Amino acid sequence: MSNAPAGKLRILTPGLGAVSTTLIAGIILSRKGLAKPIGSLTEYGDIDGVPVTDLVTSLDDIEFGAWDVYDESAYDVAARSGVLSPLHLAAIESELRAIKPLPGVFDPVWVKALADADHIKQGDNLMEMADQLVDDIESFRANGERLVMVWCGSTEAYLEPTEVHADLASFERGLKSNDPAIAPSQVYAYAAIRAGVPYANGAPNLSVDIPALVEMAELHGVPIIGKDFKTGQTLMKTILAPGLKSRRLGIRGWFSTNILGNRDGLVLDHPDNFKTKEVSKLGVLDSLLEPEKNADLYGDITHEVRINYYPPRGDDKEGWDNIDIFGWLDYPMQIKVDFLCRDSILAAPIVLDLARLLDLANRKGRGGIQEFLNYYFKSPQPMTEGARVEHNLFTQEENLFDAIRKMATG
Repeated sequence: MSNAPAGKLRILTPGLGAVSTTLIAGIILSRKGLAKPIGSLTEYGDIDGVPVTDLVTSLDDIEFGAWDVYDESAYDVAARSGVLSPLHLAAIESELRAIKPLPGVFDPVWVKALADADHIKQGDNLMEMADQLVDDIESFRANGERLVMVWCGSTEAYLEPTEVHADLASFERGLKSNDPAIAPSQVYAYAAIRAGVPYANGAPNLSVDIPALVEMAELHGVPIIGKDFKTGQTLMKTILAPGLKSRRLGIRGWFSTNILGNRDGLVLDHPDNFKTKEVSKLGVLDSLLEPEKNADLYGDITHEVRINYYPPRGDDKEGWDNIDIFGWLDYPMQIKVDFLCRDSILAAPIVLDLARLLDLANRKGRGGIQEFLNYYFKSPQPMTEGARVEHNLFTQEENLFDAIRKMATG
């Protein structure tokens, strides 16, 4: 059943921040035998007794490339982010210093907290920016590497689809006319698809999940998926809510708050960017609990989400949940969850898995939306627009393994 590919796979990340540098450092440390890539399904999973590592690119064959709006090496970013220990950083300092980002596509309208960014591409219109990204992509492919792009940049301001997103022709006209409804992440997604590079969206931005780019991905046979990595608090919801539902325990309210001090926290402190994240987080419970089928139990839930920027916490996010439940004869009970997690430590293995599995899908000729990868996202992207999305983590895992099995034997 082995389908392990020959050659190199280069993971391209728009955004050389805490998540991407933690990914890069973790892979290098693992290759040196100095750490283990725990949390990665593609490292620790198996299909019918066959390790998933037999089907995907070896850690020894993974390389990196990045864009960012600040001109800092991967070492400088990792040291500033405070995710990894000085001991780990010292062991791979030379490798991290060698990784530097290309200038990024940026407009402060979309991320006001980064208004001082100065490592930015210049051009008369967004299509010129996309052309520059395609040139960058081809330079990354110069030695014949296979490529995958995973958005690891900041959360952009909230955006709903407009006419420019309705089809590919409209979108390309919008790129040439600098349509204000086209976000930087969409320019990256467009460039990736045009260059034949699989693309995943790790933030809640309206990025690749628009009709124009879905149309383009299907036309070019390029795998795409999004959006918003499922790491801390939402991961807990997709574990706990199915269990409560299974026992037919009612839920009256679910209050969630987050304390986060890294650059992501700074960005999300602005209401426009928080709105994007809030919409991504709020959709999970309705889909999981199906209140239309269980009105007595879930028909009147108060669901609140908060994010608080608290600099002393750094990358060590705290996700605190209060769940008001009720049982036999409507008697009330409560559940308190305090998840003291490490945001980038949880996100890094997701990026690795997505890169490897998108590459597998690409090698198997699977274009368009890769619904089997919804396991990794807060706001899974359905293959049919408007279709119900599955949020149950355990059902998502079954779908993921079924798809890998088919690709392995097909």
